[in-house]
Amino acid sequence: MAKIDFKSVDAHIAAQPEAVQEILACVRSTIRKAMPGAEEVISHKIPTYTLHGRPVLYFAGWKRHYSLYPASNGLVAAFKGELAPFEVNKGTIHFPLSQPVLVTLIDDIAKFRAKEIAGKAAAPKRC
Repeated sequence: MAKIDFKSVDAHIAAQPEAVQEILACVRSTIRKAMPGAEEVISHKIPTYTLHGRPVLYFAGWKRHYSLYPASNGLVAAFKGELAPFEVNKGTIHFPLSQPVLVTLIDDIAKFRAKEIAGKAAAPKRC
């Protein structure tokens, strides 16, 4: 994916090859259903979902895979078995474009991240 400053999630998806557009549209739909109160924005040049003013989950399409970010240590531990077949590197989960979209897993990941962020938002701030 070229380093383009997209103005919307629609533009990000439209810039992908047609087959990838369908995959990313499914990923987008799954995240939106899992986090109905999230705001959809572009941050770091990729689609981002925020809650309580904090980024929760990002996704992006690439040449051979699509990615979800961030894969926190807690998330990776919680989904260790489900993520075993996939590359998890530097806080990123890579899903091959050649495989069907794992809607249930993405839904679960989005809900997990939303709970993580809600927990951080509720935690008292320290000096």
